[in-house]
Amino acid sequence: MNSLDAVTFATQAFVTLFVIMDPPGATPIFLGLVGDKTPRERVRLAWQAAGVSLFVIATFALFGQLILEYMKISIEALQAAGGLLLLLISLQLLTGKINAGSEHKSNNIGMVPLGTPLLAGPGAIVTTIIYVQRADTGAQIFGLIVAIVAVHLIIGIVLMASTKIVGVIKDSGVTLLASIAGLLLAAIAVQMLANAVLAFAKQ
Repeated sequence: MNSLDAVTFATQAFVTLFVIMDPPGATPIFLGLVGDKTPRERVRLAWQAAGVSLFVIATFALFGQLILEYMKISIEALQAAGGLLLLLISLQLLTGKINAGSEHKSNNIGMVPLGTPLLAGPGAIVTTIIYVQRADTGAQIFGLIVAIVAVHLIIGIVLMASTKIVGVIKDSGVTLLASIAGLLLAAIAVQMLANAVLAFAKQ
């Protein structure tokens, strides 16, 4: 493989991960979750979500296949678990309970559901494992690392930039965004569960 092949490989990995993780699509959910936070906390949570997602993706890039095989966990089971988790959080958003919860829970939204399973979900994890298996040379491995880091830098920047919107839309807008975020999360969760059930049925 020459250097151009490595660049092409890295570009493909970057585009695939970016489309699957969909930072712009995660923005309304992020805003719905951080609407009651201070500007500094919103920025911190934006980068926390990106950092947690990077940690999860990096962990599965290094040990993903071993973890799944050792614990005898299928990708379908991982997808169903992620869907159930998102569904529970979406119900909290729709009923307004997520902002009324404990401060500890509220401070961890950068980890769950934003960092994982929303950003570092089953699709991103499986894609990463596949690209790791496809990487044949040191140049391709380096390109994959650059692609993963670049995607997460963009995620952090997009989420951080979106926090400016909260100051414009005020409390009523934040409440509306929380409801929209809950609906979007519920739809994502149902789709994840449906995909998992269909995959189980085909086995």
